Amino acid sequence: MRLPLTLVVALTFVLAAALCGVAASFAVSAVEESSEIAVRRALDLKGHNWAEVEADGLQVKLTGMAPDEATRFNALSVVGGEVDASRVIDLMQVRPSAGMAAPKFSIEILRNDSGVSIIGLVPASMNRKALLTSLKRLADGQQVADLLETASYPVPEGWQDALDYAVVALGMLPRSKISVSAGRVTVRAISDSGADKKRLEQALNRAAPPSLRIGLDIAAPRPVLTPFTLRFLIDEEGARFDACAADTEAARDRILTAARNAGMQGNASCTIGMGVPSPRWAKAAELSLAALAELGRGTVTIADADITLVVAQGTDPALFDRVVGELETGLPDVFALHAVLPEPETKQTVGPPEFTATLSPEGLVQLRGRLGSDYAREMVDSYAKAAFGAAAVYTAARIVPDLPADWPVRVLAGLEALATLSKGALVVTPDLVVLRGTSHLEEASAEIARLLADKLGENQSFDLEIAYEAPPEPAETSLDADRCEALLAEVQANDKIAFEPGSATITASASGTMDRIAELLQSCGPIRLEIQGHTDSQGREEMNQQLSQARAQSVLNELRARRVLTASYAAVGYGESQPIADNGTEDGREANRRIEFRLIRPEQADEHTTALEQVEAEQSGDADTEQSTTGATGEDQ
Repeated sequence: MRLPLTLVVALTFVLAAALCGVAASFAVSAVEESSEIAVRRALDLKGHNWAEVEADGLQVKLTGMAPDEATRFNALSVVGGEVDASRVIDLMQVRPSAGMAAPKFSIEILRNDSGVSIIGLVPASMNRKALLTSLKRLADGQQVADLLETASYPVPEGWQDALDYAVVALGMLPRSKISVSAGRVTVRAISDSGADKKRLEQALNRAAPPSLRIGLDIAAPRPVLTPFTLRFLIDEEGARFDACAADTEAARDRILTAARNAGMQGNASCTIGMGVPSPRWAKAAELSLAALAELGRGTVTIADADITLVVAQGTDPALFDRVVGELETGLPDVFALHAVLPEPETKQTVGPPEFTATLSPEGLVQLRGRLGSDYAREMVDSYAKAAFGAAAVYTAARIVPDLPADWPVRVLAGLEALATLSKGALVVTPDLVVLRGTSHLEEASAEIARLLADKLGENQSFDLEIAYEAPPEPAETSLDADRCEALLAEVQANDKIAFEPGSATITASASGTMDRIAELLQSCGPIRLEIQGHTDSQGREEMNQQLSQARAQSVLNELRARRVLTASYAAVGYGESQPIADNGTEDGREANRRIEFRLIRPEQADEHTTALEQVEAEQSGDADTEQSTTGATGEDQ
């Protein structure tokens, strides 16, 4: 049976259409797969692992969460380089941006003779009015320049403590710059003297709350030295300075090097001050010390621009002439040299003129020896009573005629120097003023040398032997902070602060230890102290941290119960983070379970700013600036 032609034609078309459909389906699948692979590879190479690719026919769909809009746009660009942009369907989303971070709040406060200036960024919710009121009170009628800006963010932790401390510090420092940020205050200031600098540092350290980090940079101006004096001697005891002054640190180093070359052993110091007669002071000192070293024994005194060189009796005259000649030629123009070679003794002198004065530790003074007239004796007696007290002076000097014309001046200068000592003896002869004794001032020898050089004048000799003796402490003074820390360690080295196992309860056997610690802290005064709790490594770290904090707090509470003022104390738990022994042994774990008392020390400020330099320039011209342990162990965890 033959099929009609029309049916055959129809079937042919149907079969061709089916074949075309199958071929198209395979072609589309191939295009989808190749496009998806190419786009995926390109995105991975560019780090867009977050993006997902799906091919649907000729379309490429992109999904995923982009970190930000710029990253999303970059991903689209990468895909556009692989397939036609019209085929790309962007279904990507952008991650919502986090809230803007709070700015760093900080202020700078500058105080000088013109008033107070404050600049910086502060939280809008801060009590700005109260701050300005405090600053105006400190300014005492002078201008307060408010250059603060605000931002509407919460007040950061530690900000108010820092601000309160800054105001307290500003009240102590009329010439200062204070930098304040959350939890930290840096103080830079100028003091009136070295003693004032030390007093301010102690007061500022005690005033700071224990949680606050502080940096202190208190500068002291250079002293004005009049006369500008250097005195160096070489005798049977060796080479040493009686007084040493320099105008710069470089000059000081040069002078000390010259002194070591001249035979000085050990350490010495030179006071850096103002009033130098010549910028070539160091050169003159180097030449003078070298000359004295070559001549042997003797003394060299430089008072301003006058140099007096006195050598030992018996020095070779030829050597003396050569060295003195070379020194005179080499000295800078402004300096004048007077060299003395004592004549050899030809006969024994009996009973040389002499005046003596002794100062006892109780302050009693005895004047003996020779004076030239009743007027001179009355003058010396009156001066001594004015200097030492009328009831403390006993005068037994006799009148002897024909004394040197400058005898009263030498006696009065010696008495003035003796008055600076705590105890001592003065001997005045026609050729020498000798002063021996002790002083509570470290720089007493240098000060006395300057005094005698000024009062006695050129060509006069004097011999000093002044020893430093630390002044006695007041009867009820607070212990030094470092000493307190050491004594706390001694107490705990003998008796540990013990706790019930796994508890923050202090054992009854540790009550005596706590009593001794409390009594000691009562004598320490207002120190900043951190009570540290430590554990071994047994148990979970988080539990050890909590236990150490609880134990430190228990110690703090026990001190409060014993009426110790703990406003400047902090209790901090360190857990197992700071072992002092091996946690692998029982003895090591026992050592690591402990309580420690540590001083909270101020940090040293390490930079100067233009504002501070301006304060220094206003107050002291071009003056240079001059520049604290143990813990105890605890018991079982």
